[in-house]
Amino acid sequence: MLFQNRTDAGRQLAQALLKYKDRHPVVLALPRGGVPVAAEVAAALEAPLDLLLVRKIGLPDQPELAMGAVADAEEPIIIRNSDVIELSGISAKGFDAVCKEELAEIARRRKHYLEDRPRSAVKDHVAIVIDDGVATGATTLAAIRTVRVRQPKELVLAVPVAPLDTVEKLHAEVDALVCLDTPEDFGAIGYFYRDFHQVSDDEVIATLKRFPANRTQAPQG
Repeated sequence: MLFQNRTDAGRQLAQALLKYKDRHPVVLALPRGGVPVAAEVAAALEAPLDLLLVRKIGLPDQPELAMGAVADAEEPIIIRNSDVIELSGISAKGFDAVCKEELAEIARRRKHYLEDRPRSAVKDHVAIVIDDGVATGATTLAAIRTVRVRQPKELVLAVPVAPLDTVEKLHAEVDALVCLDTPEDFGAIGYFYRDFHQVSDDEVIATLKRFPANRTQAPQG
C-alpha cells in the first residue's frame, strides 16, 4: 500500500476507526510525523487532540537505529532495545548520555509545542495513539506505556503501516490495534509514502490550535 502523504494516510486510518466515534475517544499523536495523521482521525471522530512526547534513543554512530526510547512522564519511561544494545556493544554510560540528550529535547518540545495548553484527560477515556508508521516499535512501546500509566478505559494503537513482527509484539501492550498495511518487506516507513517530507514545528503548533485539548471545548476551523 502506498499513501499519497500523511493526510491521505490519516483519512484512511480514520475510516478504520469510525466505530470509536460514539465512544468519545481522545487522540494522542507522536510528533512530529504522527500529527498530520492524527489530525485527520481527530477531525473524523470529533475528538480532542494531544501530543505524546517520545524520543528514540539512537546509536551514537547510527542515530536512525533505535537502541531504546524515552517518553515524557512525571517519571520518564525508558525502553531499552536489548538486542541492539548487545550487538552494538554500547555501554550503560553511552546509553545514558544519549538518553539525557533526548530528555532535553523532550523538555524543549513540551515548552515549544504546548506552552500553557492543558493536557487531554485520558483517565477512563478511550485513548487512540497514532503515528505515521512503526518500525522497530521502541518509541511506540514507550508511548503506549506512558498512556497506560494514565489509566485509559481502553488503549488503541492505530498506524498506517508497520512490519508484521512489530505489530505482533505491540499487540500484547494494547487493548486494540489497527494497522492498514503490514508488508513483509518493510525497509523504512518513508517507502510507503509518495510525500514523506519532514513535518515542521510550526505545522505541529498550527495543527494543535485547530483542535481542543478536551471535549468541553468546541473544535475550531
